[in-house]
Amino acid sequence: MMTLAVVLLNWNGEKWLRKFLPNTLACSVEAEVCVIDNGSTDNSIDYIRQFPEVTLITLEKNKGYAGGYNEGLSHIKADLYCLLNTDVEVTPNWIPPLMTLFQSNSNIAIAQPHLLDYNRRTHFEYAGAAGGYLDALGYPYCRGRIFNHLEADKGQYDKPVGVAWASGACFFIRREIFESLGGFDDSFFAHQEEIDLCWRARNDSHLIFATGASKVYHVGAGTLSHSPYKQYLNYRNSLFLLIKNLPSYLLFPRLLLRMLLDGVAGLVHLSKGEFQLTGSILTAHFHFYKRFYYYFKQRRNNNIKNYNHTYSIVIQYFIKKNKKFNQL
Repeated sequence: MMTLAVVLLNWNGEKWLRKFLPNTLACSVEAEVCVIDNGSTDNSIDYIRQFPEVTLITLEKNKGYAGGYNEGLSHIKADLYCLLNTDVEVTPNWIPPLMTLFQSNSNIAIAQPHLLDYNRRTHFEYAGAAGGYLDALGYPYCRGRIFNHLEADKGQYDKPVGVAWASGACFFIRREIFESLGGFDDSFFAHQEEIDLCWRARNDSHLIFATGASKVYHVGAGTLSHSPYKQYLNYRNSLFLLIKNLPSYLLFPRLLLRMLLDGVAGLVHLSKGEFQLTGSILTAHFHFYKRFYYYFKQRRNNNIKNYNHTYSIVIQYFIKKNKKFNQL
């Protein structure tokens, strides 16, 4: 019988713990529930200690999503980890479909339930929806979510399918695979580190799945709201993602095209007077150039030629007006 640890990473998230931790405990009787505290300065730890059944791991400082999980998970032993955001409401019997999926196929390394919007419960949520994909330039999108267009969940994506990446808001991974991949790349700090992990797993011939037999509700932006800093992380980490994982023969053509499109995005923000967002993109590129050689040396097993689901999600969405995944 496989063992499971449901692991929450907390940083000053007392309000989310109060809102969702009791529900997580009630709906996760099959698992050990753990909280990694990422150097919180609020009353999170005092609140967590009210639940003796919760395994608490405390870190001295905030190491981000990637570093926090890397260190915290090293203290937890289970066959499967479920990495769960503190702003997620799980549902009764949400765990068994994922456990069944892993037991049915030993090649499945990572899997996610469907993520629905906590505040609009009939619709998919931005961060992961019904499983993630990439276009040829590394732009992420999901079944049920393309850019900011969110579809209603009518069961259209419920069937378990292989995807390119699973959402860091809630995903399951085999411990042995997490360790063999070296965990997250902690220099990402936050945002897209789960896509990097999934891409590396696929390069090692592992499978990523999503299933609608399990559904959870995500508040979204509960731990890091939209900001110039968030934009900086997304642009910087997208470039890190590409240089680490693109097939060799595609690396420079597609990386250069992506950098050009980033420049166009910066000019659009500039034309709107959004100077901080333009500055975020410039800073992201500066840091990418600075660490280019470091990430280039990390390339390995870049053997997936069909890593992308469509060539350009930008063309599909903005020119062809295809706003739903099943229209691509």
